[in-house]
Amino acid sequence: MHGVTVPDPFRPLEDPEAPETAAWASEQDILFEQCRLRWPERATFHERLTALLRSGAVGAPVWRGERAFYTRRAPEQEHAVLLTIDPDGQERTLIDPAALDPTGTTTLDAWQPSKEGDLLAYQLSEGGTEESVIRVLDVATGKIVDGPIDRARYSPIAWMPGGEAFYYVRRLAPEHVPGGEEQFHRRVYLHRVGTDTDGDVEIFGSGLDKTNYYGVSVSRDGRWLVVSAAQGTAPRNDVWIADLHASDPDSPVLTPVMVGADARAGVHVGRDGRLYVLTDLDAPRRRLAVTDPETPGQEHWRDLLPEDPEAVLGDVAILDGSELDQPVLLAGRTRHAISEVTVHRLDSGEHVHTLDLPGLGSTGGLVERPEGGHESWFVYTDHTTPTHVLRYDARTGSVDTWAPSPGEFELPPVHTEQVTYRSADGTPVRMIIVAPAGDARPARPTVLYGYGGFDIALTPAYSATTLAWVEAGGVWAVANLRGGSEEGEQWHRAGMRENKQNVFDDFHAAADYLVEQGWTTRDQLGISGGSNGGLLVGAALTQRPEAYSAVVCSAPLLDMVRYEQFGLGATWNDEYGTADDPDEFQWLLSYSPYHHVRDGIAYPAVLFTVFDGDTRVDPLHARKMAAALQHATASDPDERPVLLRAERNVGHGARAISRTAELAADQLGFLAAQLGLAR
Repeated sequence: MHGVTVPDPFRPLEDPEAPETAAWASEQDILFEQCRLRWPERATFHERLTALLRSGAVGAPVWRGERAFYTRRAPEQEHAVLLTIDPDGQERTLIDPAALDPTGTTTLDAWQPSKEGDLLAYQLSEGGTEESVIRVLDVATGKIVDGPIDRARYSPIAWMPGGEAFYYVRRLAPEHVPGGEEQFHRRVYLHRVGTDTDGDVEIFGSGLDKTNYYGVSVSRDGRWLVVSAAQGTAPRNDVWIADLHASDPDSPVLTPVMVGADARAGVHVGRDGRLYVLTDLDAPRRRLAVTDPETPGQEHWRDLLPEDPEAVLGDVAILDGSELDQPVLLAGRTRHAISEVTVHRLDSGEHVHTLDLPGLGSTGGLVERPEGGHESWFVYTDHTTPTHVLRYDARTGSVDTWAPSPGEFELPPVHTEQVTYRSADGTPVRMIIVAPAGDARPARPTVLYGYGGFDIALTPAYSATTLAWVEAGGVWAVANLRGGSEEGEQWHRAGMRENKQNVFDDFHAAADYLVEQGWTTRDQLGISGGSNGGLLVGAALTQRPEAYSAVVCSAPLLDMVRYEQFGLGATWNDEYGTADDPDEFQWLLSYSPYHHVRDGIAYPAVLFTVFDGDTRVDPLHARKMAAALQHATASDPDERPVLLRAERNVGHGARAISRTAELAADQLGFLAAQLGLAR
């Protein structure tokens, strides 16, 4: 490629249907099962993980008048259930994935009630594929009144007032796209409830990039339509707005809000008629601007919440009920990965006060009533607190619990601290360390976890895996690497494309810090990551195999020369680069883990975990890498094995809780055996 010879000795393993691949995979299953029998802590971890996962989970409510919609997973449930509270206060189940599919392989991917709350559009997928199918439910009767609508993966739902129609996003039919491009070619449509989708009107998307993702929303009064477009996962989007009172909803006249800028913006029209723009344009940590929707261009924007130089603005909510002396604006930010919620005057953005939160944790999903009011709801979690819902009352300034976590269980005593270390180029990087409570700091078996990509932040959150490991005497560390969003868009871009090596350098430096500060030793240090984090640990083990004793690599990207050919890879080339470009090909080849496996190197023990329903990252990456390491390593395979755990009927994302416990028990059992963790 581009004049460079690229070895690919295990390419036959790309084809899962080939007899040779099936035979090889069967042998890997046997090897994994044989090794798992030698993990003495595995059963104990499974028992404890099952107990810790009984915390359950609850989501913030979505209000439609006096009706609330929200999800909750009770301790005995495999999946979260979508519930509603009727205006009379009665709670009812609307969607229970386990009731629809007792095998546990069906997941609820998304849902959106109509503006009046009498209809509900919801999306289910099977076997982990994330291939969502839309149906519409009558909330009062539970009867399905529309659907199924397929090819709706990652589709927003934008209801028109009255519930007669909604805008949504759907891929073109396979027969209308080139072979191999069935996952792409999305369009925005207007669908009228109860009619055949053949009559849906295409609104937007024709002639644009095949990898585009689209967003669509309609203001509460039905006047303003907002459409956004982003090429794959690129950190930029274009946004348009249309006045549906002045143009036909079937052919709305779209006016640019922000087009062609190297930035992102999310916009909506408030109840006060102003257009609110949350953007990182000229503000890497994001700002909130306002304008008139009839003059939506950037030249008319006025900052309401300017960029904070040290905190990243995530979401906002407006409380403007008539019972308030003055309307207020809530802003959710993360300051060096720790959440805060502040209150501001809506007219000027002036800071009023900061909410008291339960601890150093994470908040999300600031929710307001569509018709206005004095309350906002949001979820909260930290390393020892399961997700629960808090409510803010703007009349009193108080915060209370609206819905606790459903389960009751005993938590282990742990110590959590945030530290700062220096990467190879001197950049300060933060890391959170969770360890057993107590003053002494003996070197302990330690797991270093990271992600470092796609503008995703690793913030404090309840984790059964972390708590089970620490309770058993280990240390769990989470590094906030470049490539994430912990420090804003500049932090993200410092770890993408030609800068990807910064992410790996940050990770290596985190490992060095843990050893130098006495938290652990090289023999007791393991690393773990999944998806883009699987790429991270794959690069780490090939760049510095002597630095780590054990690696858990889940659903990973590992062949970065061919990653675009499989799954959703083509949508990620703005994050990584494309092998079609000679310069970008060199970036990718410089760190591609599969291409940096060398014969005769004593590699650490590695556990790859993959899922056959994964339509994002193809399991072929792990198959090829496992084969390469097994062939090349100079380590004793009995002492430092290279293993592949392949799971059926599950995918990259959501899964049943029992499957979560099984997977985590295998991962922790493997790490405990390799790092010397024993109770």
